[in-house]
Amino acid sequence: SKNERQVLCYHDEVAPLRVVRFNGPTAGKRFYGCSYWPKTCGFFKWADEVNEIRDLQYKCFEKDTEIADLEMNNNMLEEKQEDQIQQLAIENTEMREGLLSAKSDRTLALAL
Repeated sequence: SKNERQVLCYHDEVAPLRVVRFNGPTAGKRFYGCSYWPKTCGFFKWADEVNEIRDLQYKCFEKDTEIADLEMNNNMLEEKQEDQIQQLAIENTEMREGLLSAKSDRTLALAL
């Protein structure tokens, strides 16, 4: 797809493919640079090295997805834990009421 061929700069913007126009050893060589050039984020990658940056961007995407999944699972576990704590508190209160009632019944029976 078109997005797979695009390279993003550190602004998460498409980094355009450019050509070195100055005379020298790299004249005519293609590179990707920040789309906000000359007010750049510093992103620069030679076109022939672009697979490396795509691999890293894909790994970042995978990690972002994994983090989102873990955060969602964590939230679900926290909600489950809160429900369990609330249920245990209710059960504890019911047991205490039962103990108080039993103690009152025993005291009443002894009094009779």
